[in-house]
Amino acid sequence: MDLRFADPLDLDQMAAQAGLSKFHFARAFKDAYGETPANYLGRRRVERAKDLLRSANLTVTEACMLVGFSSLGSFSSRFSEMVGMSPRAFQRASAARGGPPPIPGCFLMDWGRPRPVGTQTSKKRNPGEA
Repeated sequence: MDLRFADPLDLDQMAAQAGLSKFHFARAFKDAYGETPANYLGRRRVERAKDLLRSANLTVTEACMLVGFSSLGSFSSRFSEMVGMSPRAFQRASAARGGPPPIPGCFLMDWGRPRPVGTQTSKKRNPGEA
């Protein structure tokens, strides 16, 4: 979940990856981490959204989608519940405190975009190399 937090994960997928039934997986996960898989995943997504809203020039909607929420309403509710303020208020407060200049959102979104296999550029040779 930590590596693929932005993917649309569900309990069936996670349990299958672990080789367990979804009910056994959910119980074992809660015993090990103290919260349900859904709560853990939501918390990780909000933590990542906080980083993005603090350091990137993104809209709240862009941050919401980049971290894996499919609904701006559910993202805003969950964010407000965990952080104590709305995503926009958090972004404004972070900007008011100062800090590193925001990364342009277009760079961040391009960086995270999957690349098709076989389109990587090859190293160019110097004109004098054979």
